[in-house]
Parts: sequence; structure tokens; C-alpha cells
Amino acid sequence: MPRSVNHVASRARRKNFMKLAKGYFGRRKNVWTVAKNAIEKGLNYAYEGRKQKKRNFRSLWITRINAGARQHGMSYSQFMGMVNKSGIELNRKVLADLAMNHPDAFKAVVDSVKK
Repeated sequence: MPRSVNHVASRARRKNFMKLAKGYFGRRKNVWTVAKNAIEKGLNYAYEGRKQKKRNFRSLWITRINAGARQHGMSYSQFMGMVNKSGIELNRKVLADLAMNHPDAFKAVVDSVKK
């Protein structure tokens, strides 16, 4: 009995994978083995990039809060320690936005923390 190979499914699988290679340069867009490697590497980079994005934004927020806190004579660590003790439930994203775009509101937070 001849071997049964489902060419329809394997072709469809390859076709879907090759759609991801759209826009790649040279053989990466149309040669299966080259494209497969490029796509897999690209997907790995995308996965890792989503994790790095979170780290980068947290770092940016910390820098902005630090700059805002230093204008009021405190370091970042002192400020965040006092924020946590005082029970203010503002996260770093919001605090950074206040420090950068609404300095008066940030000053009010600093004053309430200092009491």
C-alpha cells in the first residue's frame, strides 16, 4: 500500500507560516528553509521585546519620579518609601505622569507624603 502524505495540510501549514515572512528581504521572504529560520527568530525577538518593553517603561517612570522628587529635596527611594508608608495607592506610571505633566499635583503628593 502506498504511503499516504497529506500534502494539502502541509502546504497550508507552510503557506500560513510564509505569510509571516511578508516584507522580508531576499530569500527570507520566499525560500521555505530560510524564511522558517527568519520567522522563528523574529517571533523570539518579538516575545523578548514584549518583556523588555515593560522593563524599559518601569525604568523611565522611575527616572521621571526621581527627577520630580529631587526638585523637592528627596531621593527616589525616600519618596517611594514615604508613599508606601502613607498608604497612597498611586503606581509609578501615574506618579511619573504627575511629575512630568502636572508638577503642581506632584507637589501636592510630595507635601502629603512629608506630613
